[in-house]
Amino acid sequence: MSLRMDDAGRIDQFTAPFGGQEIELLEVQYPAGGIPLLRVRIRERKRFTIFEIDPITAERWGNDMLQWARQQKAAAKDAED
Repeated sequence: MSLRMDDAGRIDQFTAPFGGQEIELLEVQYPAGGIPLLRVRIRERKRFTIFEIDPITAERWGNDMLQWARQQKAAAKDAED
Protein backbone atom coordinates (compact mmCIF):
# COMPACT_ATOMS: atom_id res chain seq x y z
CA MET A 1 0.00 0.00 0.00
CA SER A 2 1.56 3.31 -1.01
CA LEU A 3 1.11 6.64 0.71
CA ARG A 4 0.95 9.85 -1.27
CA MET A 5 2.72 12.76 0.40
CA ASP A 6 -0.40 14.93 0.23
CA ASP A 7 -2.12 12.37 2.46
CA ALA A 8 0.11 13.28 5.44
CA GLY A 9 -0.67 16.49 7.32
CA ARG A 10 1.88 17.90 9.73
CA ILE A 11 0.54 18.45 13.25
CA ASP A 12 3.76 19.60 14.90
CA GLN A 13 7.53 19.47 14.61
CA PHE A 14 10.02 20.29 17.35
CA THR A 15 13.43 19.46 18.76
CA ALA A 16 13.82 17.82 22.17
CA PRO A 17 16.03 20.04 24.36
CA PHE A 18 17.94 17.12 25.89
CA GLY A 19 19.42 14.91 23.20
CA GLY A 20 18.43 17.09 20.25
CA GLN A 21 16.07 14.57 18.65
CA GLU A 22 13.86 16.03 15.94
CA ILE A 23 10.26 14.96 16.53
CA GLU A 24 7.56 15.25 13.90
CA LEU A 25 3.88 14.40 14.33
CA LEU A 26 1.75 13.84 11.24
CA GLU A 27 -1.79 12.73 10.56
CA VAL A 28 -1.76 9.99 7.94
CA GLN A 29 -4.68 8.85 5.81
CA TYR A 30 -4.10 6.02 3.37
CA PRO A 31 -5.74 6.19 -0.06
CA ALA A 32 -7.36 2.78 0.55
CA GLY A 33 -9.29 4.27 3.45
CA GLY A 34 -9.55 3.36 7.09
CA ILE A 35 -9.07 5.48 10.17
CA PRO A 36 -6.51 8.29 10.26
CA LEU A 37 -3.32 7.37 12.10
CA LEU A 38 -0.81 9.46 14.01
CA ARG A 39 2.69 9.06 12.59
CA VAL A 40 5.46 9.76 15.08
CA ARG A 41 8.79 10.35 13.37
CA ILE A 42 11.89 10.75 15.51
CA ARG A 43 15.23 11.62 13.96
CA GLU A 44 18.37 11.13 16.01
CA ARG A 45 21.38 12.11 13.94
CA LYS A 46 21.07 9.88 10.84
CA ARG A 47 18.76 7.32 12.44
CA PHE A 48 14.97 7.49 12.10
CA THR A 49 12.28 5.81 14.16
CA ILE A 50 8.86 5.96 12.54
CA PHE A 51 5.65 4.37 13.70
CA GLU A 52 1.94 4.94 13.31
CA ILE A 53 -0.62 4.68 16.09
CA ASP A 54 -4.39 4.61 16.20
CA PRO A 55 -6.50 7.22 18.06
CA ILE A 56 -7.08 5.00 21.11
CA THR A 57 -3.37 4.35 21.56
CA ALA A 58 -2.56 8.04 20.96
CA GLU A 59 -5.04 9.07 23.66
CA ARG A 60 -3.62 6.63 26.20
CA TRP A 61 -0.03 7.60 25.42
CA GLY A 62 -0.86 11.30 25.52
CA ASN A 63 -2.70 11.01 28.84
CA ASP A 64 0.17 9.03 30.37
CA MET A 65 2.68 11.63 29.20
CA LEU A 66 0.57 14.50 30.57
CA GLN A 67 0.16 12.77 33.93
CA TRP A 68 3.91 12.19 34.18
CA ALA A 69 4.75 15.78 33.16
CA ARG A 70 2.31 17.21 35.71
CA GLN A 71 3.77 15.03 38.47
CA GLN A 72 7.30 16.17 37.61
CA LYS A 73 6.29 19.83 37.56
CA ALA A 74 4.52 19.48 40.92
CA ALA A 75 7.55 17.73 42.44
CA ALA A 76 9.86 20.46 41.14
CA LYS A 77 7.60 23.16 42.57
CA ASP A 78 7.47 21.38 45.95
CA ALA A 79 11.28 21.17 45.94
CA GLU A 80 11.48 24.95 45.39
CA ASP A 81 9.19 25.71 48.37
